[in-house]
Amino acid sequence: MKKILLLLSIPLLLTACEDALVEAPKSIVVETFFNTASDVETAVNAIFSPLRSTMYSNYEATLECQADYASGRGSWAPLHEFQGFNDANISRVSGFWNSFYLSIRNANLVIKNAPTGTSISKADVDRYVAEAKFLRAFNYFQLVRNWGGVPIRTESNMTDINLKRSTADEVYALILADLKEAETNLPEKPAQVGRPTKWAAKTLLADVNLQLGKFAEARDKAEEVMKSNLFSLVPVATKNDFQTKVFGPDLVSTSEEIFYLKYTRQVGQGNYMLWISNHPDTKLFNFGGAYVIYVDVNSTYYKSWDAGDLRKSMWDLINFGLGANTLVSSKFIDQAAVGQNGAGNDDPVYGYSDVLLIYAEASAKAGNGPTAAGMEALNQVHRRAFGKAPAVASAVDFKLADYNAATFVDLVLKERSYEFQLEGKRWLDLKRTGTAKAVILAAKGKVVADKHLLWPIPVSEMNYNKALNPATDQNPGY
Repeated sequence: MKKILLLLSIPLLLTACEDALVEAPKSIVVETFFNTASDVETAVNAIFSPLRSTMYSNYEATLECQADYASGRGSWAPLHEFQGFNDANISRVSGFWNSFYLSIRNANLVIKNAPTGTSISKADVDRYVAEAKFLRAFNYFQLVRNWGGVPIRTESNMTDINLKRSTADEVYALILADLKEAETNLPEKPAQVGRPTKWAAKTLLADVNLQLGKFAEARDKAEEVMKSNLFSLVPVATKNDFQTKVFGPDLVSTSEEIFYLKYTRQVGQGNYMLWISNHPDTKLFNFGGAYVIYVDVNSTYYKSWDAGDLRKSMWDLINFGLGANTLVSSKFIDQAAVGQNGAGNDDPVYGYSDVLLIYAEASAKAGNGPTAAGMEALNQVHRRAFGKAPAVASAVDFKLADYNAATFVDLVLKERSYEFQLEGKRWLDLKRTGTAKAVILAAKGKVVADKHLLWPIPVSEMNYNKALNPATDQNPGY
């Protein structure tokens, strides 16, 4: 197979209940299993398993349906009403919560047990624990941005059922601590394609610091990745270049990959976003598609988008019953997929364009105005989108003198909205910048209810965790 398959060799780690892991299989899991580097690597693979399959694609789609440029179809349609979650979407996000916590549980097993292995080197222990802490931080970053403060489950309390809801600040403190250790102990190059590196840790640190408003820290971490000279944007000249050379199903890796969820053409091991986003009439995905996410060709957002931007061309006019003005994404295509969740395209969770745009925004906010280096970072992404050489000055470049602190940040956020479509980042950007209500009202004429800004904590968690009080710990409005 062309890519690492982050599979779980031992179903016990995924399917056993919490009590079973603590009691009956203890001698197998702890005393026998975590002894060698191979054992621990298998356990680390189990951290990825809950994120992959259909889960992370559905998570991104749920976020996309709340972006100002897009709308959701079918059971996702209530999301773009911005009045809170209905039963179908409450059930959907409950599944995300469970998957994030299952991934965290599997990370905790590695963090707790790898150091006790009898036939594994300290260097291997440090590397695998760092990988587990990177992934634990990644999971908590998704949780805290969508649910706010959540119960913190670590290797030290993972057998405790009843845990209070921690504050968002407490969750971020754990995220930062985990990432600083990951940054120190992860390798510069992945042992296998798809495993996190210290550059992935620095990128996630930059993103977390941007979220927290620690702009100098975000700028500096992004700059460290840039100055490594290990990454560059893949040049493109056409729409098809984007589809095949940047996001294509046959790619093993690219010069811009920093941390991607890896997929391959095997049933159950492929990227599900293609089925979510494609339409059968495009014939770009050979298993049809649910065309869940769509754009209105007459929207102000779409009409104001420069026609020379190749990213705009990856929206195809498809009349699927809502009229002749609907657009469906063709960003991810695979005509040789083997099933609805059998496409080979990777999920670009963090690529070099993330680093460049984090740097551009953070440098402007840290310095109270755009810098020449920040403008160059933005222009690299912008040039590539117009088919220009990313690192060479071009006629499409934005000019530093034309922007102040506020207008430059707006420009970066617009570029992010173009660059990261179908990646679930726009709604989180709108919330992060405190602009969600104003932007959605201007774009769609819809008022965003306060309750819509956070997702409901699952009833199953409320029933299971007796330290939570449904009257006071549930997010407002649910």
